[in-house]
Formats: sequence, structure tokens, C-alpha cells
Amino acid sequence: MIRPTQSELEILEIIWETGPVTVREVNERLEKKGKNVGYTTTLKMMQIMADKGLLTRELIGRSHLYSAIIQAGAARNALIDRMVNAAFGGSATKMVLQALGNNKATMEELREIRAMIDKLEKEQKRT
Repeated sequence: MIRPTQSELEILEIIWETGPVTVREVNERLEKKGKNVGYTTTLKMMQIMADKGLLTRELIGRSHLYSAIIQAGAARNALIDRMVNAAFGGSATKMVLQALGNNKATMEELREIRAMIDKLEKEQKRT
């Protein structure tokens, strides 16, 4: 699976959120997020992403519309796997404990985490 860079992931996030977009639309959204990126840089990045198989490009009138080939879940899973291996020696437990130890999780997030753990435990008992 192709693993997007951080810059590519920022572009993919925009496309996942909006659907097919032009380079101009992506560039404007990047600027709204405080990224000081020129139009030609965004264009070049998206052309490279198309060449790498992350995006498709369709000519509509005089503009190209870009769509994501890679799905959000698959990309995030690949990035998490890479991070777990690189930063936590392959231990998901260490990563989760580090994240929770930063005390940034809200009560709602902790409830969601607890529900996920309960679900995983039930699935383990069935197997």
C-alpha cells in the first residue's frame, strides 16, 4: 500500500471531506488552514500524487477534478502502523498509554475508548 507523506495527507484530508476538487479549491483550503503554499506547488504535489496512484484526475471543461483513490481508513491505518513501528517499537499498547498519559482525552473520548475495549473483549471471547 502507498503511504502518503504528511503534505499528501493534508491534501487527501481535503478531498475526503469535499469529494472531487480542483487544484485551486485545494490550494484555497490549505491557505485557510494557514499553509502558505503557492498554487503551482499544490498543482505539482497533486500531479505527483496522481502519478503515485493516490489520486485520479479527470478533465472537466478546462479544469482537472482530482479524486482520492486511497480511502481514508486505509491511509490512516497505514500511517498508524508506520508510527507504531517507528515510535513505539511495534507496541500499540505503548502508543495508547502514551496518548492517554498526555491527559488530552475528554470524558467523551474516554467513554468511546472504553466502549471499543469492551467490544474487542467480547470479540476475543467468541474466538
